This record gives sequence, C-alpha cells and structure tokens, in this order.
Amino acid sequence: MKNIKQTSSLLEEVEGLVQGHRDGHGFVIRDDGEADIYLPPNEMRAVLHKDRVKVRIVRSDRKGRPEGRVVEIMERSSQVIIGRLLLESGIWIVAPEDKRYGQDVMIPKAATGAARPGQVVVVELTEPPALFGQPVGRIKEVLGEIDDPGMEIEIAVRKYSVPHEFSENCMKQARALPDTVRGIDKLHRIDLTDVPLVTIDGEDARDFDDAVYCEPAKIGKGRAAVPGWRLLVAIADVSHYVENGSAIDVDAYERATSVYFPRRVIPMLPEKLSNGLCSLNPAVERLCMVCDMLISDDGEVTAYQFFPAVMFSHARFTYTEVAAILANTRGPEAIKRKDRVADLLNLHDVYRALLKSRERRGAVDFETVETQIVCDEAGHIEKIVPRTRNDAHKLIEEAMLAANVCSADFIAQSKHAGLYRVHEGPTPEKKEVLRNYLKVTGVGMSISDEPSPGEFQAIANATKDRPDAAQIHAMLLRSMQQAIYTPVNSGHFGLAFDAYTHFTSPIRRYPDLLVHRVIKAILAKTKYALPALPTPGEAHAKLSKRLEKTLASRVTQAGQKPRKPSAEMQAWQAAGLHCSANERRADEASRDVEAWLKCKYMREHLGEEFSGVVSSVTSFGLFVTLDAMYVEGLIHITELGGEYYRFDEARQELRGERTGIRYALGTRVRVQVSRVDLDGRRIDFRLIQDGDASLPRLGKEKDLVPDGASVLLRGRKPAEASSRSSRSQAAPSKTARSGKTNARTTPSRRRT
Repeated sequence: MKNIKQTSSLLEEVEGLVQGHRDGHGFVIRDDGEADIYLPPNEMRAVLHKDRVKVRIVRSDRKGRPEGRVVEIMERSSQVIIGRLLLESGIWIVAPEDKRYGQDVMIPKAATGAARPGQVVVVELTEPPALFGQPVGRIKEVLGEIDDPGMEIEIAVRKYSVPHEFSENCMKQARALPDTVRGIDKLHRIDLTDVPLVTIDGEDARDFDDAVYCEPAKIGKGRAAVPGWRLLVAIADVSHYVENGSAIDVDAYERATSVYFPRRVIPMLPEKLSNGLCSLNPAVERLCMVCDMLISDDGEVTAYQFFPAVMFSHARFTYTEVAAILANTRGPEAIKRKDRVADLLNLHDVYRALLKSRERRGAVDFETVETQIVCDEAGHIEKIVPRTRNDAHKLIEEAMLAANVCSADFIAQSKHAGLYRVHEGPTPEKKEVLRNYLKVTGVGMSISDEPSPGEFQAIANATKDRPDAAQIHAMLLRSMQQAIYTPVNSGHFGLAFDAYTHFTSPIRRYPDLLVHRVIKAILAKTKYALPALPTPGEAHAKLSKRLEKTLASRVTQAGQKPRKPSAEMQAWQAAGLHCSANERRADEASRDVEAWLKCKYMREHLGEEFSGVVSSVTSFGLFVTLDAMYVEGLIHITELGGEYYRFDEARQELRGERTGIRYALGTRVRVQVSRVDLDGRRIDFRLIQDGDASLPRLGKEKDLVPDGASVLLRGRKPAEASSRSSRSQAAPSKTARSGKTNARTTPSRRRT
C-alpha cells in the first residue's frame, strides 16, 4: 500500500510557466508557489521558454527535484524572439540570443524580408515547436548588425519587453502641453521663487526631480526654543500635468519606471515632460510639491508640512562640485558659486544632524563598491571605474529619506490608501544560513529570532577591522530581502523606519506619482481613486505568488484567519505588484546591457592575466572580480585541478576532499581570461596555479586567509548556474561538472 500511495502522489498534475535553461533542460514555475518542477531536455522539445503548461510529476531526479512530463500546453507565449539570422546549407534559421529558448527558429525564404545573414532580427512565431519539428517563424523587424552602436540596448528592451515607444495618444497629449509655466498653473500655490533652491545631481543628469534649501531655524517658542534647521525639499509636480487615467498616465503606468543604460535612458514620461516642463532646470519657473521640515540638532523631524508651490532653481550643482566646495570653501569652485556657499554649508550641517538619527535608529549602512561604465562616442567601453560616493551624494540621500518618511507618515496619519516602500526582515531560511555562517567563522555574535537592523549594523561595526570583514558584510547583505511597493505598511527594515514611501522621483518612478496624488487629495480633504489602469500581466505573477505565500505563512503563525482585501485595497495591491515587478524588469535589462558591454570589452583581453579576488562561491565554481577592471567572471570547478571539491554553504567555500585546499570569499587569485561568450553573457577565467612566481602559494585551509579589503559587496544573491536548480543545493555536497553561468555586473545605483 505504501508504494501505491507514493506513486499516486507522484502522478499529481499541476500548471505553471516554463522557464527554459541554456543547457537544454527547463523548469515549470508552479502556479501554487510550490517547488519548481524539473523538465529534462526531451520534454523541452515541444515547449518554449514562457509557455504555460500542465505537467504530471513522474519521478524525482538524482538531485531530489520533482521531475515532470508535459501533458498539455495551456497557452503559447506571445513573446517575440530576438536572434541572429543564419543561412546554413541553404536553410534560413534564427539562433535565439536568449539561450533559454533552446531551439533555433526555422524561417521560410519568403519570410526573411529584407534581412541579411548575420543581422540581428526580431522573430514572430508562426508555428510552435513539436516533438519532432523545430519552431517556424517570420522576421518582424531587422535591428541591424551585431556590432552596431547601441545594439545591446535594442536587444535588451525587446528581450525584457520594456516599452520603448510611446503611444500616439500619449505623444499627442504631450505635444499639446505648454512649454512654460502659465499664470493659470500658479493659482493656489505658494510662491517660492525668491527662495534659493538648488539642484544637486550627477554630471550626466538630464532630468531634475528634486531641489533643496536649508537655513538655521529656532525650534520651539521663547526661552525653550533650541537651534535647528528648516529643510525644504521641492519635488517636480508631475501630477499637475499627468492627469489621472490620461493617455500619458496609462503609458507611464505600463513602464512604471525609467530604465537607465550606459549612454541611454528609456524614460517613463515623454521627453517634453521629463527633460522639459517637469524638470527643475536652472533659472526657469517650475511647479513643485514641497516637503517643509523642521529638524532638530539630533536629526529628528519635529514638524513638517506639504504644499504645492512655484519655484525657481537658483543653481544646478553636480555632486563633484558640491563636494569640492564643502572640502574647501575658499577654493576655485567656491569662488565661482560664492552666493550659494553658505546655503551648501547649512545643507551639510543638517546632513550631519540626520546622520545622528540614522546611527540611533541602527539603520544598515554598509559601504559597497559600485561601478560606472565609461563609453566612447561609438558606445564601446573605454574603462570601468568605481563610482565614488562623496558627502554631496550622502547629503542629498539623507534629505530625500527625510522627505520620504514624512510622506509615509502623512499618508498613514490620514488613514488614506497609498503605496509604501516596504523592506521586510530576513526570511527564516536566510536567518538560519546567516547564523550558521557567523558561527563557523567565529564572529562571536549572531542575530535574534526577530532581528533589528541595529543587530546587523552592530555585527558590521564589530567586524570591520577583521581581514574577512568584506566577506562577512557580503553575507549580511545577501540575507536581506528585496524592497517592494505595497499598500500594507510593514516598515523598512534596512533603513529602520516604521513607515517609508517614495515621494522624491515622480519623473522616473510611477509610485512617486501616485504618492503625490494621494498627498494632494489629503490636502484638499478629498479621496484619491486609482484610475482604471491596465490589468498587470505576467510580469508580476511570480512576485505575487511569493508574496501570497509569505503573507499566508505570517497569518498562520499569528493564528489568524486570512481576510479578503476590499476592492480598493486589491487595486492598490495590483498597482504595487506591477511597479515592483517592472522595477525588477528594468534592473534585469540594465544588468543584461552592462554584461554585454563588459563581455565585448573583455574580448579584447583574451589570454591576458589579471589578479582578482573571489567575490562569490557556488557549487559549480568561483566568481572572481578583477582588481583593475571591476569585471567578474567564472572559474568553473573543472578548472580547479584534478580534485573533487565540496561546496560548504555555511562557510561559503569550496574545499578539496583530498588536499584540503579551500577557496572562500575574499581569497586572492590570479587568472587568465580564457573565453568570452557574448551571446551567453559569460566570461570564463582559468586559474593560474603555483607556476607563477608572483603568486602566493595556495595551500591548506590554515594557509589561505581571505583578503577581505577587496571584495565587492552586493545587496543581492549571487548569480547561479540556474536560478532554479540551485535551490536544491541546501547542504554541502560533492559537485557535478555543471554548466557555466552568466557574467554579472555591479549595481550602478543605490535603491532604498
């Protein structure tokens, strides 16, 4: 009877989305949120990446994963396929750029259009694949030659379905908008044109969301008054021009965010708004929403108010320029801007006060190395340099955080529905992994069952002088979850705020635009209603399932019955999921382009040797970041010599069974660039062993001390050979000779 029962459970049929893998196999992401189902290569012949299928679980594979057989194809993906057109033995095919599709697409001669062999094209399928037949398609669009400048961006926006063309109705509405602020637009607004508000942004910024001004102020009355500051944060009033439910609004919602690539931006709003009418450009009047705050000497916001205003930017500063002025108030930069130096010093003073508050809250503040790709006019990488964050960056960041916190408090106090930026603490699984890691590395500190951000910061502070400090900080970061947009306020763990939202970037983030509308409704003593926006599509399905599972688990632990949200709350939840998912889509597209550029860059360095540091350890090898170039590649486990290695997840290391040699985060190595796969976004390194006299000898465990000072920190999980298959690697195990993985890139922007 036992065997019969087991077989019955194995024959369960479930539905889900196919996730292809570059090695020919795939997975089905189940609709019910349970463990993904492995599909062997023979089951992938008749399906493609992103098809919706019904599968029957038939067995468990050798790694313990449920293995399935496709019994029905529920829905074919409408996603176009991007690839290179090839003519092989008189047959036209397109080799997909995204290797997760696994099969070449046959193109009839009559369906090739004007495309030439070798060109990058967009293919629309006309016949799906079958067990004994390849998919057939027609060429829908010719993107150009593989080496054309900007080709990597053209591929990425289509590969990730990033909207890159505005609708005709949207552009028509944008063209009808005025070029300047009109008299009628200024009605019922505070006139701040005489207040010397200034913008502080990067050298290459073109849209200016925010302007700031600070002056000393007395907090309190009479003899009880104490010194403090009045800080004004003025944000572009996009909501004045983008009407609720208008064509511009619908296009902005579909995008949800601007997407930033090296040398190009896919904006959320038409350029007339993003770079013109809404942008707080210098020496012109602009409409804004203002958060006016009183801040005490210890960094506490004692009072705030919101109001619509008209402003006039008195200067456009860069971060570099402000940092130079703060460092030397008598230097050449300060002399050029002598009228604004006192204002900048006031901003610096309020920043230092806000830092005191950050330290008291115990907010997580790990310094990470971010990189910037410097391209020439043709779009080729000239160099990759670290992006330095100076006091000017931090000053603006703290001012924006203060305004965002006031916005969240204002919405919460009014009991009005809206979107919060929520960052929850680590999951139970991540807490356990972190505890084990801290134990085996002898840190002498751990985290509680309900950890506070201060516990993470305390561990970081206590270990900052250890040689493996960067390794420990990397693990602290990786144990945290990603932030999301949601109408249910659960606080922001990393920043240690009870309530937090995004108010400061409505030109490039749709949630900020919604927050502005909610604040305006509260000021007008009305209620804001979301427009009838398009229903979020497949992009947020996976995120939705994960969040539902987390919520259900939390409700079960609390002994409560789940309550069905109201129609209004469901609409806000959908908007939050859509914005969160599209934020991830934008990040993935940006990383894909950076990986492409880095691969093209490293093709020019094939065979060259570099020193680097192990920045991630996986069951299939070591990721190494080069010291000089900030580029990361993989030393596959087969390149580590004739030894079997065990992956120790707790220690984050590979250890040789016979020799005891170990490779951990922070281990310094010397490598040779052995292979670059542009289509696969992969850079492979070969480990240079003891033969090079310039290298320290790799010895036993006691001899290998990681040099933590050079490890690049990341706030996300390391890339894996397969984001699905890696889930089964919960315990240390002897590794198989597994496939290689994507080259990874360092995030170029801070997100909170």
